[in-house]
Amino acid sequence: MANLVLFMITLSSLALILSAIEGISAVEYTVINTAENTPGGARFDADIGGQYSQETLENATTFIWGIFQQNNASDRKNVERVSLFIDDMDGFSYVSNNNQIHVSARYIQVYPGDVKTEITGILYHQMTHIWQWIGNGQPVPDGLIEGIADFVRLKSGYAPTSHWVSAGQGDRWDQGYDVTARFLDYCDQLKNGKFVAELNQKMRDGYSDGYFQELLGKSVDDLWVDYKAKFNN
Repeated sequence: MANLVLFMITLSSLALILSAIEGISAVEYTVINTAENTPGGARFDADIGGQYSQETLENATTFIWGIFQQNNASDRKNVERVSLFIDDMDGFSYVSNNNQIHVSARYIQVYPGDVKTEITGILYHQMTHIWQWIGNGQPVPDGLIEGIADFVRLKSGYAPTSHWVSAGQGDRWDQGYDVTARFLDYCDQLKNGKFVAELNQKMRDGYSDGYFQELLGKSVDDLWVDYKAKFNN
């Protein structure tokens, strides 16, 4: 009888593991270097590579689900395929069609530092755009959308130190990118690492600045004042 119980527990544990693996592997990842004949495309192949990029996309997905505390498939967007394109273009990167990431081979070519770490951080940022909720058609500050993506990059450990602002810097809470990411990190600490996950969940159905009041007991403007005071003093 004891052996039967142990066998059933083992089967149950195996089912949970397989379910988790299935949740990750259900997303298909592809990497296409359309600029392989350019200097930037060649540097991508030499210093980063398609296999590493594909693994990074998968790891970023798992990490983002953890940050957003989306333990069940019903909590997440239904995205079955994510494609990364290395393109001969200006700029840095962007997302199209809700599941395609485009990264500039020209940026890869001229980046002066550790390009592999830099592109890894960019992929975490752009993967966040694929998975985050953005208000179900209601207006959301662009700075908040970008700030959440950079918050994920910050928590992943791939935030650059050379050109990001320090905590407490910036002119307004929804300035975007690193400024808003630092502010969200402050807010997240006020709720023991749950704030951004709960804010993202609320943004599945809409958006209001009042979400900050609901989740933290203060208006977003008052929180910004507190944040500035904490770090600028």
